[in-house]
Amino acid sequence: MTAPPAASADAGGDAIGDQIQLRGLRVVGTHGVLPEEKLRPQPFEIDLDLSVELGPASGSDRLSDTVDYAAVAAIAAGTVSGSASFDLLEALAGAIAEAVQAIDRRIAAVTVTVRKLQPPLPLDIDTVGVRITRRQ
Repeated sequence: MTAPPAASADAGGDAIGDQIQLRGLRVVGTHGVLPEEKLRPQPFEIDLDLSVELGPASGSDRLSDTVDYAAVAAIAAGTVSGSASFDLLEALAGAIAEAVQAIDRRIAAVTVTVRKLQPPLPLDIDTVGVRITRRQ
């Protein structure tokens, strides 16, 4: 007898479940280790995966029964473009995750991907980035 297949996992390592996904949010900010990165705004791209129970909203079709992704996008964009400057993408991603989780207690977990679109490297490379997952 063959054992059942193992549960699939998403990028954050959780069993597949309900998610709200935001892809390709582009925001200009001043983050990086080099002094010129603190002075010259550069583009960043953000992806967010929110683990949220979507059953209530799928049944009611009411915004109040889900997490407002417009608010999530606005808080993520504000974190990147705001006055705080981070040396590391890891710290920026962590600040985004913390801000997003504070929006709504129904967000069980958030995976944040941050990509620097114009990394200051002397190599032919499209982007550099990090992906972190934080759970409530």
